[in-house]
Amino acid sequence: MAAPSSSAVGLWIRGTGQSLGSLFTLTKPFCSAAAASKSLNAQQLAERLRAQKREQKTKKPMPTNPVQRRVQELVRFTQQLQRVHPNVLAKALSRGILHQDKDLVVINKPYGLPVHGGPGVQLCISDVLPILAKMLHGHKAEPLHLCHRLDKETTGVMVLAWEKDVAHQIQELFRTRQVAKKYWAITVRVPVPSAGVVDIPIMEKEVRNAHVAVTQYQVLSSTLSSAFLELQPITGIKHQLRVHLSFGLDCPILGDHKYSDWSSLAPQKLSVGTLKKLGLEQSKTRHIPLHLHARQLILPALGSRKEELNLVCKLPHFFVHSLRRLGLEMPSQDQNRDSELGPLGAQ
Repeated sequence: MAAPSSSAVGLWIRGTGQSLGSLFTLTKPFCSAAAASKSLNAQQLAERLRAQKREQKTKKPMPTNPVQRRVQELVRFTQQLQRVHPNVLAKALSRGILHQDKDLVVINKPYGLPVHGGPGVQLCISDVLPILAKMLHGHKAEPLHLCHRLDKETTGVMVLAWEKDVAHQIQELFRTRQVAKKYWAITVRVPVPSAGVVDIPIMEKEVRNAHVAVTQYQVLSSTLSSAFLELQPITGIKHQLRVHLSFGLDCPILGDHKYSDWSSLAPQKLSVGTLKKLGLEQSKTRHIPLHLHARQLILPALGSRKEELNLVCKLPHFFVHSLRRLGLEMPSQDQNRDSELGPLGAQ
């Protein structure tokens, strides 16, 4: 079999019937003797091909159908943090810092970003803490330490500490319920009564004994089919707010595809009216992000700091967008505070 000539620039993929040349152009300089010493290896070719495919995806025309546009918007939002470099994420977190002093760094946790690693997790907050510390304090800085955790789908206030001892002190404040916490959420349906306390024990699958779980709630704004709530968890059980709202008040959080139904794990079912307001079809509700935001933390005096520390985080863009679509109003004292979104708030 004759060796391929240097002018044959079309490479074929087995089983696809498609030439690599149809996806990107291999120019003559690439095949010339002058470039032979700098020819791309298989890994570089693969990277170039993936980059070309990503570029082609970004050039897709915007759908004219408003429902399709809304779905495309949500898909882009839920996937954006899965493909960034750790340095890019650390830089974004540094631009969205809420508070910084000699003991603490308080960040605005983005949606869809897990705090810890695990199966299938490509990037998490703990991975970028060494990078973030160096960005803030130079290349000799020690990594920051996590003081508490938020669910992957939850946005908002998250506290980091420079020293491990300080992190342990704050963890103890959380454990002993000395930290005041306020969350904001959008729910499907409206709680009755409009304010109250949910006191329902929660038992995890791998634990036999139920944990005491208490949540205070108050409706800030409502329509016939949805509500905007302020939540104050007295205890800190995993997924407490989601379980209490869904199974205690029969008002699951918008975008909660895990706890919206007793019997099945499926995309959240919404009423026709709610779907119309959101600009979606029922088959596309799986793209709706969880509308749960850690709005405020109040840390008591600690160490050299003699006063409590009040930390407030603006709502992310998708949350504000949903409030407007559903006809829900933000409390008047918070409207100006959240009208201008920061770097991470623009998600």
